[in-house]
Formats: sequence, structure tokens, C-alpha cells
Amino acid sequence: MKEKIVGIIGGMGPDATVDLFQKILRATPAKRDQDHLRIIIDCNSKIPDRTAHVLRGEENPGPYLVSSARLLEQAGVDVMAMPCNAAHTWHDEIQASVGVPVLHIMRAAADYAAERWPNMKKIGLLAAPATVKIGIYHRTFAEKGIEVIAPDEKHQEMTTQAIYAVKGGQTGPDIHRLAADAGEYLAAQGAEAVIAGCTEIPLILTDGDISVPVVDATWALAVAVVRFARGM
Repeated sequence: MKEKIVGIIGGMGPDATVDLFQKILRATPAKRDQDHLRIIIDCNSKIPDRTAHVLRGEENPGPYLVSSARLLEQAGVDVMAMPCNAAHTWHDEIQASVGVPVLHIMRAAADYAAERWPNMKKIGLLAAPATVKIGIYHRTFAEKGIEVIAPDEKHQEMTTQAIYAVKGGQTGPDIHRLAADAGEYLAAQGAEAVIAGCTEIPLILTDGDISVPVVDATWALAVAVVRFARGM
């Protein structure tokens, strides 16, 4: 089977886009340049803030996301991925606007978690407020028989602060501690693992940093991209 060309709807934020690109490389069984997938990236950091729209009705990022998807389709990609969890609010709209598959980060994360921990019943979610509000993680994991729990107001604010700090280039110990403390709160509420459910979170919190496993949704998406593009 001919390998598929991968498109990345990026810029939300730029570091998260780089992270997905690098994780696709790491997930690819390659021994030389030519073994890697062809990847076309539209890193459009001008896409309006997803949380600002969902929570406060500010400018709608949907048309920008559709425009990016169409640009990538015109460039010849066969499959797309989007390293922004909150942007999946518009996944159906984006998918309807193009004729190639747009992989879904929440489904990739749910498949990954269910495959690794088939007996899991409860998982915590560290994500932007918009992602928590729209509830896609809750619904997607429920299909696997896994309950998703979100932080209380205090720990959600800590998570949000960490996310926007990373967007601003801050990844130091104090920012790591915000995410780790929020993760530990979820563990104390019975979470058997914690989803890094905003693409900035894996840049400051990785598996082994807290007392329960951390499910990197970006890594799960990268694995799904490689499997799909290589026909695995």
C-alpha cells in the first residue's frame, strides 16, 4: 500500500505543533530519511483562541480551521491531524469540509488508554476549560466504559494557568508543579491515570511525573497517524 501524505492543522500553539511532528517521527519505525512519512504542516498561529470563543463568545476559530484543512487538502495530503484538543469542538465541521480523514485526538487517546489498561474504570482530565466544558473526552471515554473526572475549580485554574504559561514560553519548575499538583488532585479523587488533554500539557508533564500514569494524547494521536498513514 502506498503511504499516505500527512497534513497537520497547526499553530495552536506552535510548540504543540512541533511536539506532534516530533512524536510522529518517534512513532515511525525508520532507519533512514526515506522511511519517514511525508508531512505538510500549516502552522497558523493566527487562529483565534478556542477557549475564548467557547467560554466568552469571542471570534469563532471554525472558519480558520476549515481554511487550514482545505489548504492542506489542496496541497495533496491524504489524512490530517490537529494538535489542539479544544479545536476538536469543530472536528465535525472540519471533516465535512474536506474529502480526506481528519483523525480525532480524543478517540486516539481513548483507544490508546483502553489498549494499555483494559480494566481501567476512571481517568482524570487535565485540559483547557473549553475542552472540559464541551465534554468530548467524557463522551469518548464513556464508550470504552471509562469515567472521566475533571479538576475542581481551584485545580482547573492551576491547569489553565500552566497551559497559558507554556503558550508564553514558560516551562520551568513552577509551571510543571502547577500541572503535577492538579494531576495529583485527580489521583486523590480515584483517577487511575491522568490524560494530558491539552497539547501544551505534555510539554511540562510526562509519564512518571506523578503517582499515576500520564496519558499523552499527543503521543496517542501520533501513533494513530503513523498507523493510518502506513496502513498498519
